[in-house]
Amino acid sequence: MTETIRTEALRGIMMRGPGLTQTLPFYEDMWGLKLAHAEDGTALLRGTGEEAFLYGLKDGPVFGIEYIHFAMPDRETMDALHAQCLAKGAPVLGAPMAFDDWSGGYGFEVLDPDNRRLRFRCDARTLDEEPEWAKPRKVSHVVLNAPDMEATQAFYETVLGFRVSDYSADQMVFLRCNTDHHAIALVRGNYASVNHVAFEMPTLDEFMRGIGRMKQKGHVPTWGPGRHGPGDNPFAYFVSPSGFVIEFTSEVQQIDEATHEAQVWPRDDPEKMDQWMTAGPPTPAQRAVMQGRPDPGFPELRAKAKGAA
Repeated sequence: MTETIRTEALRGIMMRGPGLTQTLPFYEDMWGLKLAHAEDGTALLRGTGEEAFLYGLKDGPVFGIEYIHFAMPDRETMDALHAQCLAKGAPVLGAPMAFDDWSGGYGFEVLDPDNRRLRFRCDARTLDEEPEWAKPRKVSHVVLNAPDMEATQAFYETVLGFRVSDYSADQMVFLRCNTDHHAIALVRGNYASVNHVAFEMPTLDEFMRGIGRMKQKGHVPTWGPGRHGPGDNPFAYFVSPSGFVIEFTSEVQQIDEATHEAQVWPRDDPEKMDQWMTAGPPTPAQRAVMQGRPDPGFPELRAKAKGAA
């Protein structure tokens, strides 16, 4: 039996929406990212690591995701993942090829069941690390609202090689592609949308100092700080000027494949939702903003995709 090819890592995400590049000063002056590259209607922001960009801002008519960005280790594995996507009947947007954008490299794109573009890239541009105190190192995870959570989960598992780390009752599933507890999490939603994007701080002290920097600049958390049960990670959620929910986190649980067993975490036990009991449950307003705005994705690309049903 052929072994399933697994996605290597989450690189980051490109967001889109009206006037999104106008919010660049918020991410530079407050959130702790740095502009890596800009061109007409697009701004790419880096963290302190060598990844060329973690978070992209692209002007467009609809608030949502332009693409979620993943890494593969080399061209051979990239080609094997592409073949796996085709074999599973996934809507692949062309053969692997050289990217002509600023990040460069080699790879391909595929649509998930909610018509989100997923971009896989290897041999990409890298930058010199710039360690700075209390600045995000990487994008830890992306959480997506999915109207058919089970179908979307099955896609990420069978087509892209993700594995289940834990569940939050029957409302949420945490999916990993490497030792981090989750790179993608899915929430049962009324429509497809982005729930939030989490940025990892190197240490707990830097996590707290990041919250402090935001508060000193007049931007307080809408939920947190606290510490989740699933993933065991500290959390502090904020709302960006464009209305996207973003999170500071740190110390995400590392999974031992040989011993880990997924569990179902209850949602009615406050201490399982927040081990520190400092944040309390999310307010109705917080839940509403995390539901996000409906994101149609790219349905027009599905009909053109190789492997589409």
